[in-house]
Amino acid sequence: MVGHGQAEEQVRAPKGRGRPRSFDRATALEKALMAFWEHGYEATSVSDLTRIMGIGAPSLYAAFGDKRTLFEEVVQVYGATHGAFTDRALAEEPTARAAVGRMLREAAAEYTDPAHPYGCLVVHAATNCTSPEVEQLLREQRNANITALASRIRADVAAGLLPAGTDAAALARHTGAMIQGMSQQARDGASRAELEALAEIALSIWPQD
Repeated sequence: MVGHGQAEEQVRAPKGRGRPRSFDRATALEKALMAFWEHGYEATSVSDLTRIMGIGAPSLYAAFGDKRTLFEEVVQVYGATHGAFTDRALAEEPTARAAVGRMLREAAAEYTDPAHPYGCLVVHAATNCTSPEVEQLLREQRNANITALASRIRADVAAGLLPAGTDAAALARHTGAMIQGMSQQARDGASRAELEALAEIALSIWPQD
C-alpha cells in the first residue's frame, strides 16, 4: 500500500564491519507504520524499530533520520493510504452529509479491519507521549480534518443544502468526536456492525434542508 515511486528504491547502509546491507525502503517504512500504529510513538523504541524493520540502526538513521523524523514520514504515509478515506469522502461526495456518512461507515470498516492494528494511528499514536512535537503534529492533523469538514458544511449552507442557522463548526467537531470515539471503541473491541450503528445515530442528528 505504500509506494509513491519508492517501491523499487534500495537503500544501502554505510560501510562498517561486514558487508553493507540493502533493503526495500517502502517495505521497511510500512513495518514502522504498523509498529507505531500498534504501540504508539512513546512505547516504540529505536531497537523495536530496527528489529521490526529488519535493519540496523545506522541504516535507519541514514534512510529515515531520527525516530521523530521517521514518525513524521509514517504519518504522511498513513494519511495517503490507511487514513485517506476521509479526504476521499470530502472530495467525492456531493454534500457534506453524504461525505460524513461515507466517512463514518468507512471508519467503521477501517478501524476494525484485522489486517492491521485497530483504530486510527493519528488518534492513538501520541498516547502517554512525552514529545510535545509529536503531540502537536497529531493534534494539528486532527484539527485540520475538522477544519476541512467545517468548510465543506459552510459551503453547503451557502448553497442552500443545509439550513441557514446550521452551526458548521459544532457539526464538524461532532463528527470529529464521533470518528475519534469510534477509533477508541474499535481498540476496545467494538465490531464493525456496532460502529456502523453509531454512524447511523450520528447522521440522524444532522439538520434537514
